[in-house]
Amino acid sequence: MQTLFKNIKGDRLIWAIVALLAILSFLPVYSAASNLAYRGGNGNTFAFFVKHFMHLFLGFAIMYGVHKIPYRYFRGLSLVMIPIVLVLLGITMLQGTVVEGASASRWIQIPIVGMSFQTSTLALVVLMVYVARYMSKVKDRVITFKESILPLWVPVFLILALILPSNFSTAAIMFLMVLVLVFLGGYPMRYIGVILGSGLLALVLFVMAAKLTSGPLNVKVTTWENRIKNYSNGEDTQADYQIEKAKIAIASGGIQGVGPGKSIQKNFLPQSSSDFIFAIIIEEYGLLGGFTIMILYMWLLFRIVIAAQKSDTIFGKLLVLGVGLPIVFQALINMAVAVELFPVTGQTLPLISSGGTSIWMTCLAIGIILSVSAKREEIKEKESNEDNPLEILSETI
Repeated sequence: MQTLFKNIKGDRLIWAIVALLAILSFLPVYSAASNLAYRGGNGNTFAFFVKHFMHLFLGFAIMYGVHKIPYRYFRGLSLVMIPIVLVLLGITMLQGTVVEGASASRWIQIPIVGMSFQTSTLALVVLMVYVARYMSKVKDRVITFKESILPLWVPVFLILALILPSNFSTAAIMFLMVLVLVFLGGYPMRYIGVILGSGLLALVLFVMAAKLTSGPLNVKVTTWENRIKNYSNGEDTQADYQIEKAKIAIASGGIQGVGPGKSIQKNFLPQSSSDFIFAIIIEEYGLLGGFTIMILYMWLLFRIVIAAQKSDTIFGKLLVLGVGLPIVFQALINMAVAVELFPVTGQTLPLISSGGTSIWMTCLAIGIILSVSAKREEIKEKESNEDNPLEILSETI
């Protein structure tokens, strides 16, 4: 164990925050999984606990392995991974999965192991690394809109176009995060405005085209519209069932909560162990538990910014922000949905919600951040050794 801790590099506080979030996830997931265990299984909740543990174990293995890779290699890997991601998204889309009449092609089955994998989460990480690479490459040049269309915006819009029909919220988050990253990378504001306008126009055209059909796309777009309408009009309808149960759970929790495992609304709230786990956390652990989770994510954001600021290269800075900001942003959206500050999106709470793909890709992103901060530690250590003549003498002897 000591050897393992000795080999851990990078920002120790990020390691601590991630480990704490993972540890805190076990009881809420175990409690909320009872609903799934009795409805779709034999009532064995421990199996869900073990499954969640295995997802986290594999996630931390990914994080440990990735943080050992020098971050400069991610620059080239992003070029290789973009076409692979496009192929995976294309396969996912062509599966044509339909749930309750709506397009829901989000997962592909991994051969042999028989596990499902949500390709859009991998696409988000790869795309952010790719954009960070491009922006660092053109940082010291005068950027023209025309020359950035093919290398930057064509891959972005291709990926978004493949994700949008089945997962609007992920496509929207991805688009927003790309715009934030190019802004931080120094991309001219007037060009960002053009891209934003083009994206909105493309969305409107997609919605209009989907409304003209009578298939799954029409149903999906109608679902988007209903969610936005229900959120904006403030009236309680049958479509607001999830939000109403989440609000009851939060109201029942009070300051200190009803206690671990004693949630009532987990039996009625769909996706209680994933999309709405924050409501279950507040019901069982109260506002104190909710604020603790929120503070941990804010602390993680602070450490991400520190890691970016300390990086010795532009690529390192943009890489950390590119893969780190979406984690915290997704967490804030998940919490906002639970308290009805945002329409229902289907976004999970990173590192806490159950679900293998979400955990693995979050750990992949954090591993990349730790790789950047580990490089900074390596440089500092080298500088301190060079400044210490006694150290150099002892090494020579």
